[in-house]
Amino acid sequence: MLRAAALRVTRPRVAVLAAVHAHPHADTASIFGAVRRDLPDVSHQAVYDVLQALTMAGLVRRIEPAGSVARYESRVGDNHHHVVCRSCGVIADVDCAIGAAPCLTASDGRGFSIDEAEVTYWGVCPECRSASATS
Repeated sequence: MLRAAALRVTRPRVAVLAAVHAHPHADTASIFGAVRRDLPDVSHQAVYDVLQALTMAGLVRRIEPAGSVARYESRVGDNHHHVVCRSCGVIADVDCAIGAAPCLTASDGRGFSIDEAEVTYWGVCPECRSASATS
């Protein structure tokens, strides 16, 4: 993947990419912790730099739901959306509602060539609903 994206294959890049794949929607601190288990000498700055390079290369996607820190995911290129729990903050992927990316057709694109849309659904996840029902 890295070579196909014209990036050099380095241990930090491989470790960060693996961490993002293993922990969808993880924040930088979580990714750093996962990478540090394999590469104890890696710096915070190296992880930030790798995340930026992977994002720029289109290998990971950076999302930032309102009120949340930046998070990273490996599902790229399909214009999916997210649902966020208002209680615990868990994030899950949600495919477009109808057909193939209908949300890319804006009612008035104002002349823009639209290639991505961000939709965030908010609610309460099943675990939090269940916990609240038993309280």
